[in-house]
Amino acid sequence: MQERIRQVLAAHGRMAADPLDIDSGADLYEQGLTSHASVNVMLALEDEFGVEFPDDAMKKATFASIASIERVLSDLTPEA
Repeated sequence: MQERIRQVLAAHGRMAADPLDIDSGADLYEQGLTSHASVNVMLALEDEFGVEFPDDAMKKATFASIASIERVLSDLTPEA
């Protein structure tokens, strides 16, 4: 799952750091992710995983790290 998340971040995150090389716990906002780009990432993740982020997951903390994105996606896609 992390590989797919990293690919989405690489394609849509517009970050200074390469998402393929950063630690899964690293703060993505410190790596250059903007609030606007996080919306694009969220939409791309929804398409990639066939899910819809619930309202309670629409917060900055959800997209703060690859690990936090993975936790939320794991809850939405238990079989992934």
